[in-house]
Amino acid sequence: MTNQNVVVPDAKQGIDITITMALPKSLFSPAVPEPLPAAPGGYFTITRKRFTKMTETGGKNSSWVDSMRDSSPTRVKSTTSLSETEDKNSRIVNHPSALNMFEQIVQGSKGKQIVMFLDYDGTLSPIVEDPDRAFMTNEMREAVKDVARYFPTAIVTGRCRNKVYSFVRLSELYYAGSHGMDIKGPSKNNCKYKKGGVLFQPASEFLPMIDEVYNILLERTKSIPGAKVENNKFCASVHFRCVEEKMWAILAEQVRSVLSDYPKLRLTQGRKVLEIRPTIKWDKGKALEFLLESLGYANSTDVLPLYIGDDQTDEDAFKVLRNRGQGLGILVSKVPKETNASYSLQDPKEASSLT
Repeated sequence: MTNQNVVVPDAKQGIDITITMALPKSLFSPAVPEPLPAAPGGYFTITRKRFTKMTETGGKNSSWVDSMRDSSPTRVKSTTSLSETEDKNSRIVNHPSALNMFEQIVQGSKGKQIVMFLDYDGTLSPIVEDPDRAFMTNEMREAVKDVARYFPTAIVTGRCRNKVYSFVRLSELYYAGSHGMDIKGPSKNNCKYKKGGVLFQPASEFLPMIDEVYNILLERTKSIPGAKVENNKFCASVHFRCVEEKMWAILAEQVRSVLSDYPKLRLTQGRKVLEIRPTIKWDKGKALEFLLESLGYANSTDVLPLYIGDDQTDEDAFKVLRNRGQGLGILVSKVPKETNASYSLQDPKEASSLT
C-alpha cells in the first residue's frame, strides 16, 4: 500500500471526536509506514470433501474442533510468556495501534475523499453471548452518525441487513448485510444505481434454499445446549459461543450432515459462528468494491477507503484495500493475528473511551 497524503479539510476538523470514538484515533497519515507484505487472511472455505474427512474419525474430528477453537477469541491468561511478549512486540511493529498513530494519519490525509466501512459485531458492538442482544451504545451511535455527516459510511456485516438496521437506526448509512449479499443505501444519495438507494442482491435465487436450510438446522441442532441458529437472509449462521467445547464436534457433524444435501452452499467460519453461504464469489471485499463503484470512486486516486473490522470475514475487505494500493484496514483484536490490515485496535471500548 502506498503512503497516503490525506487530511480532513479545515471545515471538517469537528470530526476528531467522531473518528476517535467510532473508529480509531489514528486513521489518516502523511507518513504512514509502508505495510509489510500481506499475510494470509480472509475467511477460509472448507471444501465438502475436507469437511467430511474432518468429521469421520476422532483424529480428524479433533482437527475440526481445533479449527473452531482457532476462530474463537483467545482466553485470557494469567501469565505472559516470552512468546506472547514477542507476539505483542511483533504486532506493534507490523500492525501499530491506530490510536497511537492518529496524529500521523490525520496529517497525511489531505485532498482525499474518505469513505468509511465498519463491521458491526465486535467493532461497533461488543461480542455478546446472545446475538439478538448485540446492542451498540448511544455514544457509539452518535459517533457513527457524526462520521456519516462528513463521509459516506457503510456498515458491512454478516448479519441480516434489517437486523443490523434495527440495532443502528441510522437511515443515512449504507448497509451491506449477509456478508455484502444484501446492499442498500440511504434514499437521498449520489449513488448512480437506484433512486431509492443502492439495492444489490446477487444471491436472490438462494433465498428459498437458505430458508429451507435454516429450518433444518433448527431441528438438527435443538438437542445441543447453547447452539443458536440465525437466519441472516442470504446466509444462515450457527452460533456456538454458548456451546460447551466437548459438544463442538457433534455440532459440526450436524451442520455437515445438512450441507451434504446442498452442494450449492459452502461453509465459512467467524468468531464462534459457522456460516452457511451460497457458493457465489461474493464477500465483504466485493461489497466494498461495489459500494466504491456505486459512489463513483472505482478508479479514483482521490479516495481513501477505511475499513474497520474484527472477524475473519473482514479479511476479504482488508485484502481488497491492499491490492488497490490505497486505503487502510484496521483490525479490532486483543490478540495478534495474521491479517491484511495495516493497523489494529484492542476492542470497541478502546475507541469510545477517547471521548
